[in-house]
Amino acid sequence: MLVLEDVHVYYGAIHALKGISFQVNQGEIVTLIGSNGAGKSTSLKTISGLLRPKQGKLTFNSEDLSSIPPQNVVAKGISQVPEGRRVFANMTVMENLDMGAFLRKDKSGIKKDVERVFELFPRLKERKSQVAGTLSGGEQQMLAMGRALMSKPQLMLLDEPSMGLAPILVKQIFDIIKEINAQGTTILLVEQNAHMALSVANRAYVLETGKIVLSGEARELAASEEVRKAYLGG
Repeated sequence: MLVLEDVHVYYGAIHALKGISFQVNQGEIVTLIGSNGAGKSTSLKTISGLLRPKQGKLTFNSEDLSSIPPQNVVAKGISQVPEGRRVFANMTVMENLDMGAFLRKDKSGIKKDVERVFELFPRLKERKSQVAGTLSGGEQQMLAMGRALMSKPQLMLLDEPSMGLAPILVKQIFDIIKEINAQGTTILLVEQNAHMALSVANRAYVLETGKIVLSGEARELAASEEVRKAYLGG
């Protein structure tokens, strides 16, 4: 579904991604793990069209994405849940969900997907008229995920969904990630909580300073001594 080949990305003179190559197949959960500054979020921003590769190829369903604007990336079937939630703080829960469906015209389909979001996140239904900025961190994470689902993505990019959440909420969010995937949405997950990421993913790539240094089945990487020492505290 998604293929990156020898992708190089710069922030000014800083070489952030140094020729990374990876792929995400339809129906998978794939995770990118690594320390801060490894290039995980940069990879997602490049796929979303927020950053442009200086070199390399980026395709989605065999179509070149490397030069199309972000709103067209969404229209192609990719949505992103950004790091730090980034909900529209002065808008209600319902208005945030409406913004997620901004490019859609199918009113009955939109209504159906609102119901689907409320099934996945019952807390949001209870707070649908509440201003998003007054929600808890966990509720804002649910809203950011719900908003992304409203564009009806084939591929969802999740950037650090567990950041700042209590352990019980982290488990809840990851259970919902598995459910979203089971309902047919392919997921590319960036996560510093390597334990949780590897527990839900099919495959994983390990990034270090803009390069992929390891890749494989998630369960194999979770059992790897190298990965355990570096990312799992073992």
